[in-house]
Amino acid sequence: MATHDVPKDFMQGYVRIVADASATGRRLTRDELISRRVLGEQAAEAGYGLRELVGAHLAALRAEWPGKGVSAESVLAAAEQAVDAFAEGHERAQRVAIRQEIAARREFVDDLLYGRSDLGLLAERAERFGLRLAHEHAVAVAQGDIAYDESDAVPREVERALIGRFGDRSILLTTKDGRLICVAPGDQNEVLAYFAKQAYAATDGGRVAIGRPQPGPGGVVQSYEEALNALDLAERLELGDPVLHAADLLVYPVLTRDRQAMADLVLSALGPLRQARGGAQPLIDTLAAYFDSGCVAAEAARRLSLSVRALTYRLERIHKLTGANPADAMHRYTLQTAVIGARLLDWPDRQF
Repeated sequence: MATHDVPKDFMQGYVRIVADASATGRRLTRDELISRRVLGEQAAEAGYGLRELVGAHLAALRAEWPGKGVSAESVLAAAEQAVDAFAEGHERAQRVAIRQEIAARREFVDDLLYGRSDLGLLAERAERFGLRLAHEHAVAVAQGDIAYDESDAVPREVERALIGRFGDRSILLTTKDGRLICVAPGDQNEVLAYFAKQAYAATDGGRVAIGRPQPGPGGVVQSYEEALNALDLAERLELGDPVLHAADLLVYPVLTRDRQAMADLVLSALGPLRQARGGAQPLIDTLAAYFDSGCVAAEAARRLSLSVRALTYRLERIHKLTGANPADAMHRYTLQTAVIGARLLDWPDRQF
């Protein structure tokens, strides 16, 4: 916008104040400074940039330079005070606007991820942030060793990488409860994959979970909750993958849907292990390592820092106590399901 497009109202009294002050070499009065700050705030609220406003002030002073007998130094000193006060008011209004924008964005993110707002109104508000909630969206959640908020370097670094690669593409990057959140259209898997890569690197090896694409205004909440559940499952099951897809973990919610049935299975299949010296946990860890290694004894022993002989002894002990042989296909399924249930239900630390 050219300087001549700036309304004269925002420079009202400027030349007169400069002329009056420079005639005697005095400093601007308190009321004069306040009037400049107020006009600066009004100009910022009207959407005018500081650069064009300063240009307009310089142009006005050049067009109506004070009369003869007034030194240029005095004129410039008075103009500097006036423009500085004007800029102060402009910057103050900008800071207020930024705080309001941040608050509005935070409120929107909270409503979006918790589904606390009317879905129709939420969809309208979402357009302001570049999201069209009528379409499918998927959510990725990254978690590091420390908590992050939007002012931290890590979220800004990840955001710069995403924008540099994809532009805006209707992507929302934010933080929630110390985690990094990325909301993207459901048909743009490459966006969330790239987010996962960047977040993993920026968080020094954190973990990322990606929810399934879900339709409609409530779809973001569903995908977000799936990603959170995937992170929780990964922690309970001690999964080592840095990037988790909720679609790959659907079997676990199915297993725990009937909590009482799972608890009965755990107690029936693994309860006898409590009779072992040292309790049930070492033998449960042995079974977990054995199953995770594809039932390869040498690999399981390596993971547990045991000799193959020691591992074999433990498997035999499990067979003797439970009556189930981990090497037998039918028994293996029951034991493996029970081990998963024990991890999910935090047994034997938590009794039921």
